[in-house]
Amino acid sequence: MAHISSDPDKKILARVRRIRGQIEGIERAIEGSSDCYAILQQTAAVRGALNGLVAELIEGHVRHHVLESSKNTRGAEELIDIVRSFLR
Repeated sequence: MAHISSDPDKKILARVRRIRGQIEGIERAIEGSSDCYAILQQTAAVRGALNGLVAELIEGHVRHHVLESSKNTRGAEELIDIVRSFLR
């Protein structure tokens, strides 16, 4: 997936760094004996962020490795839509 490392705006890397910050926040909350509800909320937010990252990576893969080398763009677009809805 060389196309990921050549992302001109480094959006994916920034997303990963935000997720890492969220996870570090969960770690600090656990170490600080924070309210379990708050920790669960933070954990759910990280899960959503990870799902969004996975969806973006899959979409990039399909667009770069499937669409660019295939004439079946409709099928690829449908696959992207299905995967996005699954990961929500």
